[in-house]
Amino acid sequence: MQLDRYDGMILQRLQSEGRISNQELADAISLSPSPCLRRVRQLEEDGLIDGYVALLNARKLGLNLMAFIHISMDRHTPERFEHFEQTISQYPEVLECHLITGQSADYLLKVIVEDMDAFQQFLLNKLTRVEGVNGVQSSFVLKSPIRSTALPIQHKA
Repeated sequence: MQLDRYDGMILQRLQSEGRISNQELADAISLSPSPCLRRVRQLEEDGLIDGYVALLNARKLGLNLMAFIHISMDRHTPERFEHFEQTISQYPEVLECHLITGQSADYLLKVIVEDMDAFQQFLLNKLTRVEGVNGVQSSFVLKSPIRSTALPIQHKA
């Protein structure tokens, strides 16, 4: 989909300030409020804006340990993958799940928990009990110098 300059500026601004008022958004991109609101609604209808969320501070919530986990499956069948994906979608510790290529693993999970004890409980009582999981390799995040939820927006000038 081709975005014009105003659509691109709207999307960029909403990614950094999801609670901005329509008036503030219109002022920021030098557009009057009515066409600005129409554009935002159209971007929502077109599915370019999936929704609006609040980004929470994990550490202040006691979630101090983030891990990336490579998962290997015993069989590569659609049924096995679907079962795995449905099961882990029920685990609030799993922030992201990606079916990947180019590794010895089939999935890459991003997981967050309180501490190493909570990780051990998650690993032993949940993850390794999912039918089909036959390999787990974990890496723990020491530092996150770059964290962003913003997508790079390309638009026509």
